[in-house]
Parts: sequence; structure tokens; C-alpha cells
Amino acid sequence: MDAAEVQGTVAAGFEPVRDAFQRNFEQGAEVGAGLTIYQNGQPVVDLWGGAADPGTHRPWQHDTIAALASTTKSLAAGALLLLVERGDVDLDEPVARYWPEFAQNGKGDITVRVLLSHRAGLPSMDTRPVTWEDLRDWTPITETLAAATPEWTPGQAHGYHGVTFGHLVGEIVRRVSGVSLGAYFAREIAVPLGLDCFIRVPDAELPRLATMVVPDAEQLMLGLKVPELADMVRALNDPATLTYRSMYGSVAIGWDATNDPRTYQVESPSMDGVASAPSLARYYAALIGEVDGVRLLAPSLMEQVRHPYGDGLDQILQVRTSWGLGFALPGGPMWPAPEEITGLFGHSGASGSFAFADPDRGLAFAYVPNRGSELLEGGDFRVRSLIAALYDGRV
Repeated sequence: MDAAEVQGTVAAGFEPVRDAFQRNFEQGAEVGAGLTIYQNGQPVVDLWGGAADPGTHRPWQHDTIAALASTTKSLAAGALLLLVERGDVDLDEPVARYWPEFAQNGKGDITVRVLLSHRAGLPSMDTRPVTWEDLRDWTPITETLAAATPEWTPGQAHGYHGVTFGHLVGEIVRRVSGVSLGAYFAREIAVPLGLDCFIRVPDAELPRLATMVVPDAEQLMLGLKVPELADMVRALNDPATLTYRSMYGSVAIGWDATNDPRTYQVESPSMDGVASAPSLARYYAALIGEVDGVRLLAPSLMEQVRHPYGDGLDQILQVRTSWGLGFALPGGPMWPAPEEITGLFGHSGASGSFAFADPDRGLAFAYVPNRGSELLEGGDFRVRSLIAALYDGRV
């Protein structure tokens, strides 16, 4: 791709990030993408390029929105944490205080903190794989989760709740706020900050949505060639494993749904959010500091967000992961951060999206592409090159 097709601005000292972003296009790794980085509440990198729709050659614009996949979970987590910040939810109270039906089958003592840190033992929906009808109705999913029995002793292990996290969090938000998670996020976070971030996209915004380019079956097996990911890829493709049951086996909707408008017209806050790169970076910046007069989390709660509550072998992903409160932390192959850079929190998605905050350096990073990642939950080589360029000797 011609380097001239990359547009935008970078502040002095951040030129290596622009060069890395440009190289991803030149090497054929991108279709279209946006990248925005804030520092101390102000944008210092704001780049975009390529095609939002390769079929029609519609160009990527500054305000193009694209699928986030699992990075949506960080929007869901932020909504619940805002209720914590405001004193409406207590992290150390049982989930059942806010959602009484949740106490079934040994779940009465699971706290909000345990649930947010992927330690509740409720990763699977394989007894009732999620359908379009379930997503439109919401309650069939939350009723199934309320009746579920944990896969492990809650609080004693951690494992990625890839399909269930959004509804678990969302039901607490719904019970406490009286509105859906998407509506609460829009009213309390997106509107005050002026964000193009959506958990359920308004019909009027759909023309700005990028078309996803999904990796084929062969590309999705490339993780087998990465030694630290091989166990995860094998487990993901073995129906006998909890990994499979919690991921592919928990969803009765295929990859073809990626470009089905219905995907974005329901609230599935584990995986169907969309955002532009500038808005996603602005959201993360407001989690750690003030952005135009708005700060979402006080420093004391932010410190809890980036505390490693679950660290080590992930019961679902079969690799080392580290989880704070609703956000992933550096550690293991799913988090491509330099080892010497600590204190970060963020999330990635199979769409290739990746976002994180670095409170110690005042940084908020958001990368939103439309070529899906070959690696489950993102964190692929495009992202690694961008993060390496950001931290290579300048911050």
C-alpha cells in the first residue's frame, strides 16, 4: 500500500509509531485501520489509512467505526466500574445482592470483584449456545447464567469468560441502573465524552461501519506455529475441552455474522461493540485522567483495576494470562507489552483491535483495524510492532 494513503498527525517524538503503522500497510498486513494515542488527556498520535470496505474501495476516514469484538468487554467493565465509583455497587458484595437469582447452584458468595476478574467459573454457555433470538431478548442468556454451576471453585482459579462476561456484567448494570448496559454506557460515558463507541449501534451510524475481513480457516490455525499459543489453538479446536465449550461451543452464530448488521443492532457486550480509534483512545484516557473536564475513575479505584487478581495458567486459554478488574494486564502471550513496562491495563479482540492505558505515563492507546486477527483475542504482530514503536526509548 502506498505510504501516502496513511493520513493524520503525530506529535514530535512519536514519529516511530507513525512509521510502524505505515509499515503494516506497506507489508500487506492491513486493509484499513485507525490508531490514536492520548498522553495526559490530549491526542499525540491520530492516524488512519486504507479501505473501510475493500469491496467498494470506500476509504477509511478519521471517524470510521469498526468492530471491536472482545475489546467491547472493556466498555462493559467501565460501565460497571462507574457504578462502583459512584457508590451504587460494592466490589466486595455478592453479585446476588444486586441480582438475587444469581445465587443458584453455589454462586451466592461470588463477589462483584471475583466476577470482574474472570474468577467466577462461569465461562461456558454450551448447554444453550447463544442464538440471535437470545441476543435480541437478553434474558435467556442471563437466566442460563443465573442457573449455571461454576466450572471451578469461584475465586480459586481464573479463566477467560469470553462469551459470558458481557452479560454477567451487564445484568448487574441493568439491575442497579434500571437501563440496559448499552444505554447506561451511552448516557453516562459516551455522551459526556463525545464518543463514537457503541454497545448496540444506532441505525443512523451503520453507514460509517467498516467491513470486516475475516481470516480463513488456514490462517486461524497459524497460532500452532507460535509455541506459546499452540496448546490454546489445539484446545480451541477440540470439542472435548472446556476451552472449546466456552468459546466456539457457546455460540450458535458463525463467523459470517461479522458483517451481518444484526450483530451490531443487539446488545452483546462481550463481543459486538464498535468504536472509532479516536473515541476508544479518548475513553481509555478518561479512565486514568481528566479529558475535557471528565474523569471516569478516581486514582484509588484505578489502582484496583490494574491489580493482578488472577495471574498464571488461564483455565480457558491454556496460556498464562493476568486479569485485573475487567481488564487484561501484561503477562503471557496474549499481552504484547515490553516486560519492563508495568502497570498497564487494557483489552484485545479477535477483530484485531487492541486498547490499553498506561497510567504511570499518562498514555491511552487504541488500535482499530478491519482485518481480523489470526490469533484469538488479537494481540497479533501488527499490534506488537505498534506498541514496540511506542515504547522504544521514548516514554
